[in-house]
Amino acid sequence: MQMMSSETKPEEGGVDFALCPRFEQTFSFLGKKWNGLIIDVLLHEGPQRFRDLAHKIPRCSDRVLVERLKELEYNGVIVRRTFPDNSLIEYELTQKGEEFKDVMAAVHAWSDKWYCPTEADQK
Repeated sequence: MQMMSSETKPEEGGVDFALCPRFEQTFSFLGKKWNGLIIDVLLHEGPQRFRDLAHKIPRCSDRVLVERLKELEYNGVIVRRTFPDNSLIEYELTQKGEEFKDVMAAVHAWSDKWYCPTEADQK
């Protein structure tokens, strides 16, 4: 996967760095509030019911959690499973979602090493 493309500008003799649109869209998607955390919970805990996700991500309102789950489902990252014999509904990562495993591990490793929370982060 190419993160940046570079082209030489003949008239300037320099290099033009431009973000790959897919790279930019991926960072925008993962950076959307709660998406990364929802994916992380599903990676570590497996399939979850809505109330379990809501309990594990208490600062996310139910309304926003519903929106994010619909967005993740629309983008093929999760699947919403219903069971015909009862009212059980679970959310589970698809193969596409499971492939975030290494990305999320790298983000955790980087944040453990470099991110120093401030008092404002604790509120």
